[in-house]
Amino acid sequence: MKIPFNKTYLTGDEEKYIHESLLSGQVSGNNQFCKKVLSMMNEKYGYDSAFLVPSGTAALEMGVVLADLQPGDEVIVPSYTFSSTVNAIVLFGAFPVFCDVDPKTMNIDYTKIEVLITPRTKMIMPIDYAGVPCDIDEIMEISNRHHLIVLQDCAQSYGSYYKGVPSGKKAHIAAFSFHETKNYSAGEGGLLINNVPEWHLRATFLQEKGTDRSLVINGQKNKYSWVDKGSSYLLSDLLAAVLYAQLHHEDEIKAKRAKLTEAYINLFKPYVINDTIQIFEPKDYVQLNHHAFWAIFPTLEEKLTFMNKLKEKEIYVYIGYIPLHSAPYGLKLGYKPEDVPITEDLGNRIVRLPFYTSLADEGLDYTIKNMKAILFEIYGF
Repeated sequence: MKIPFNKTYLTGDEEKYIHESLLSGQVSGNNQFCKKVLSMMNEKYGYDSAFLVPSGTAALEMGVVLADLQPGDEVIVPSYTFSSTVNAIVLFGAFPVFCDVDPKTMNIDYTKIEVLITPRTKMIMPIDYAGVPCDIDEIMEISNRHHLIVLQDCAQSYGSYYKGVPSGKKAHIAAFSFHETKNYSAGEGGLLINNVPEWHLRATFLQEKGTDRSLVINGQKNKYSWVDKGSSYLLSDLLAAVLYAQLHHEDEIKAKRAKLTEAYINLFKPYVINDTIQIFEPKDYVQLNHHAFWAIFPTLEEKLTFMNKLKEKEIYVYIGYIPLHSAPYGLKLGYKPEDVPITEDLGNRIVRLPFYTSLADEGLDYTIKNMKAILFEIYGF
């Protein structure tokens, strides 16, 4: 049996809704399925100023423009993240100031943020690694004290909750992803959440190539004009139709993925108790969307042994992110590996396990059985 790292899940309704969108003759952005998806999100999570965009990357970029990030500004961001997070900063001439992570979650360590603030700091950009919401209350307190903007990279946390509040609701701006690797997929797709009411109208301009076309659609003008900078931050209605099918099965998908989390926790429990292997430790007030699962091995050699032996069984795990501060472009910006030491160390020893919805239906027992045997082979218990 072959167990890939990721596999797209289909609910069975995607083709029907794509066909319906095609027949409508209106397949560009902000048409019927975009509106249905946004209505569904607003009803479930209270996302009332929300914008479906082509990708999580586009959501980050649109958020940076909305926050008016300027050349020379600094943004405090974890080094342990995907390149899109930091590309949204450097594309607009700002500079990423890398912050270390909390080993319990691999999210930004909020206790290390304030020492990095300078007169040039404009924004904090935390991420929700593996779908676990960051310490957003503490981050917002810091931002309020220093008059900073918080753009939360929620690419992996759609459907997670922090203290009973849906992920992305507390930051000034939040960006989600619906890439094929995410719990709910449009193939490619993203979502920008704006939580600053006075920014809503401008966000509609940015999404529509810097025009006030939204005012024409709403009947407030009879023709539209170029009024701001912007881009085509619009998700095709065809992809929104796929996402609509996925979100109609959100609770079912989350329940299946919860089985994976439970199985992996039970697998590693003896090693966690023995302080041999570390797994994520979300706070009690965090409700998971079950996006991913990671484990940190004591040494790089043990991690590689685990990965290689699994590969022999056609079970494919992943190394996680290469920390951005020590990646080629991070070095070009002037960083050295030792500048963010905790991230550098943990990033070398972390493993992401296979995590996709249909694994709950087929292959989970095979995966757990082989992982258990390999762990016993390495550690003897």
